[in-house]
Amino acid sequence: MASSTAISIESLHKHYGDVYALRGLDLSVDRGEIFGFLGPNGAGKTTTLRCMLDLIRPSSGEINVLGMNPQHDPVWVRSRTGYLPGELNLDGNLTGAGALRYFNQLRGGTANTERISELAERLEVDLSQPIKNLSHGNKQKIGLIQALMHEPELLMLDEPTTGLDPLIQRELLRILQESRQAGQTVFFSSHIISVVERIATRVGIIRNGRLIEVAETKDLLNRAVRRATILFREPVDSALFEGLPGVRVLSPDSGRTLLLQVMGDMDGLIKRLAEHPVIEIETERPSLEEIFMTYYSTSESEV
Repeated sequence: MASSTAISIESLHKHYGDVYALRGLDLSVDRGEIFGFLGPNGAGKTTTLRCMLDLIRPSSGEINVLGMNPQHDPVWVRSRTGYLPGELNLDGNLTGAGALRYFNQLRGGTANTERISELAERLEVDLSQPIKNLSHGNKQKIGLIQALMHEPELLMLDEPTTGLDPLIQRELLRILQESRQAGQTVFFSSHIISVVERIATRVGIIRNGRLIEVAETKDLLNRAVRRATILFREPVDSALFEGLPGVRVLSPDSGRTLLLQVMGDMDGLIKRLAEHPVIEIETERPSLEEIFMTYYSTSESEV
């Protein structure tokens, strides 16, 4: 029986002399989820991906990908994985179609031409053009097609939206959501937080080679501080809302408008508001980017 875990990493370390890229990383990714690996350049995202495919060897730690230690059988792991590296080098003299034929032959011809044509159409790339004549964005599309075309169990994508215009980004996110619905697991790294927020079921935040937070995206957003503005029919004493769990009064006066800061769920606040005639409630939730920045604006000990 197959494990429900697609990726398992325990105490992963990687250093290059005195430079430490990973410092005891622990991570688990379930099969069939879209996991966003979030961090700025240099945080350790690419190093983690390369260790998972045995492209580089970790200094210490344990890795399991699709039930296999990639150091024991890297060919087996890579045959079941669609990988887009952060820096994809392609033979400039090949056409896009020629490059994809080459990748398909390496994989034993597991992709069909209909799938390749469909992806090329959806990503709007001309496969008849020599790669040396393509823009950076169109080369990225070739890289995405080679990762997607054989419909692997696991997609590992390093900064997949780099160089893509907003419309193509949106189409790529649709393709990744379809991949998940088909039972594939998607693990992608990014420093573009809006992309992670739109499709990731869970998100991991990496800082200086350590994973400092893992949570469902919606939970990470919901448990963050929100602002609430309440308009009452008649003046209300703000002191009535002092002491409510997770609530801080930002407008300590009596009046028809009350401004609050709310941490966590709003059940207690809603029950207190039910005691007064309310005309309107407006809440403002922070974006994932704002939450992310709180992790990078504090010291490691505070995190």
